[in-house]
Amino acid sequence: MRRLDVTVERFPIRGAFTIARGSKTESVVVLATLAEAGAVGRGECVPYARYGESVEGVVAEIERHRQAIEGGVDRATLARLMPAGAARNAVDCALLDLEAKRTGTPAAHLLGLSSPGPVTTAYTLSLAEPEAMRAAAAAAADRPLLKIKLGGAGDVERLRAVRAGAPASRLIVDANEGWSPESFPAMMAACVEAGVSLIEQPLPAGADDALAGMARPVPVCADESAHTSADVPRLARLYDAVNVKLDKTGGITEAVAMVHAAEAAGLAVMVGCMLATSLAMAPALLIAGRARWVDLDGPLLLARDRAPGLVYDGSTVLPPSPDLWG
Repeated sequence: MRRLDVTVERFPIRGAFTIARGSKTESVVVLATLAEAGAVGRGECVPYARYGESVEGVVAEIERHRQAIEGGVDRATLARLMPAGAARNAVDCALLDLEAKRTGTPAAHLLGLSSPGPVTTAYTLSLAEPEAMRAAAAAAADRPLLKIKLGGAGDVERLRAVRAGAPASRLIVDANEGWSPESFPAMMAACVEAGVSLIEQPLPAGADDALAGMARPVPVCADESAHTSADVPRLARLYDAVNVKLDKTGGITEAVAMVHAAEAAGLAVMVGCMLATSLAMAPALLIAGRARWVDLDGPLLLARDRAPGLVYDGSTVLPPSPDLWG
């Protein structure tokens, strides 16, 4: 008999984490644990208000399907029962972890993927005033890839300040839907000047059709506009890349499908995360080898991680141990 346990956990953030939509000081995650025949599988998700999710709603969604989950549902059936999103992500990852533990087969191989290797992750700098962002960039200047949060008035100055603070680092800019079609050309010019490698979701998801007629000398990546493989055909007309996040796809199973769809459509892949622990990063590492940009720095931004966690050597993150996941 399979047993499901659903818990809510809180992890303090080191300082505060600020983007265009607001600031927070802790990460609240939902943990799904499945026990069966002496094996235990786990999955973690982060409910995200931007997508209409709440901690209470995600817990309720998992509980609504308790009978099916405990009755032996598989990942393919789960995808038909639950919509894409955080709730399904926790259960999907727990199911795969459980299968790996029960069969002794690595999760990557169960998905038809190669075993993950070490990858270099971006390190995120919160949105702040230019001088504060310059100081944060200088403190992280030894990291090869920095992701900087922008999203409004003063962004040109913030970008220049970060570049001055970290002259050798590659930069990803994430506007979190904070720009407009009118401001986009000037911001694109500033990104070219600063040698930015990628721009994430510059326009609101409902306004991104405007990208079809705009020059993009720096590649532009869909994030809030990109959820599942079904979105890829539309995105391929507007973007150069897609950010695949398990809390959007509804788990690693659909994330793999989205990577395949993006590659077939000629889109580059970024693998990203919400602000969460190593347990949420571990499944995403299975697709990191297929990504041009990796942004799995969640545990680096927390005051404490769960144990055992992932091993970070600077910005290099190593594959998860079986004790953690997979």
